Amino acid sequence: MSVVHDLAPDLERRFGGLRRLYGDAGYARVRAASVAVIGLGGVGSWAVEALARSGVARLVLVDLDHVAESNINRQVQALGSTLGMAKAEALRQRVADIHPGCEVQTIEEFASADNWPGLVPQPVDAVIDACDQSHAKLAMAAWALAGGSAFVTVGAAGGKQAAQRVEVADLAEATHDPLLAALRQRLRKQGAARQGAMGLRCVFSREGVAAPAEACEAEGGNDGSLNCHGYGSSVIVTATFGLVAAGEVLRQRINRA
Repeated sequence: MSVVHDLAPDLERRFGGLRRLYGDAGYARVRAASVAVIGLGGVGSWAVEALARSGVARLVLVDLDHVAESNINRQVQALGSTLGMAKAEALRQRVADIHPGCEVQTIEEFASADNWPGLVPQPVDAVIDACDQSHAKLAMAAWALAGGSAFVTVGAAGGKQAAQRVEVADLAEATHDPLLAALRQRLRKQGAARQGAMGLRCVFSREGVAAPAEACEAEGGNDGSLNCHGYGSSVIVTATFGLVAAGEVLRQRINRA
């Protein structure tokens, strides 16, 4: 016996559980939110997934890369059926299946010091920086500090195994993360607070970075960078980073005065 489903999505049924969790006002703020996610890899793709499943109104997805087979171990949009597809487009299609009412804008470029903030043409309520390029991270963080924009920057997930060590805090409190340490140092050179909170939220892990296994080293698998490819990575950690970043954006949105 075949089952006929109503094809019209009931968005309140899909996302109404959040109303019971956050209350009417918080739920309304989440559902009206617009968020840009910069970098759609093992961290950013899961942040997008969480935001879509939270029913946000608008997403801006920024990344120039295409799905590769090596992405399948950690990126939510990376499937056999999406190999070769632009990461942003693969995520756009996935979001449409989760939340048909979400407006999704894809920007197939890398963020850089030269194109930020003009890369995102329309204002958004919050930005998640999930890229691993230090100059782009600095440009975005400096912009957020200067303008007071809602912003979450994400540290390096490569070389980490313990998802339970992931947390969110002010950038001044981050440890065990060379990428964030370098960002903090550069921001302070540019005039950011040297003592106390810096006013910039970040996601990081207090777990030390593990060097690539000897077999991987022998194969030349480490490119010496701080990214997931260089150190190796697990979806258990990268997804946790992304979910925590999305959760911090929603927390800020719900608690907005």
